[in-house]
Amino acid sequence: MDVDDNRANEDIETIAEEAGDLDKSRQEEKARAEKYLACWQRAEADFDNYRKRTEQDKGETVKFANTSLILSLLPVLDDLERAVRALPESLEGHPWVEGVKLIQRKMKSILEGYGVAEVEAEGRAFDPYIHEAVARTEGEEGKVVEEVQKGYTLNGRVIRPACVVVGQGEQAEKQDE
Repeated sequence: MDVDDNRANEDIETIAEEAGDLDKSRQEEKARAEKYLACWQRAEADFDNYRKRTEQDKGETVKFANTSLILSLLPVLDDLERAVRALPESLEGHPWVEGVKLIQRKMKSILEGYGVAEVEAEGRAFDPYIHEAVARTEGEEGKVVEEVQKGYTLNGRVIRPACVVVGQGEQAEKQDE
């Protein structure tokens, strides 16, 4: 019976060792599976972020696709505005004058429909993000005294800054004297 007991003990030890090896293998495989799962989740999140970014870029592209066309039309609108301002009072009320004014208003409303808005300039504080200073003159320091050319935004983004004359305060008055 000693031999059988030894053999049984050896079998039990062997089974215990194999169980320990199996448990160790199971833990290693579980760790590897968790690692793969974490990598997959990270890749899925990266792809989701990529998809959102590309959708946002597409939206931006569509939103600002007309920028070059609008920039080409702005000088025409400037010319129409100058023409209306330069009309003598004696011509007020003529049908063709009213036609030119109607064309100007129509063009402005079409551009506004595409998200174009004028940049506020005269009397405002100079802002280098929306204004381009072309000269300095007497006037309140840091304020826009005169607008030389209108500026425009497209959907909140500046596409043409306003060209302005900026006041330089009382120092200019004292230097002139």
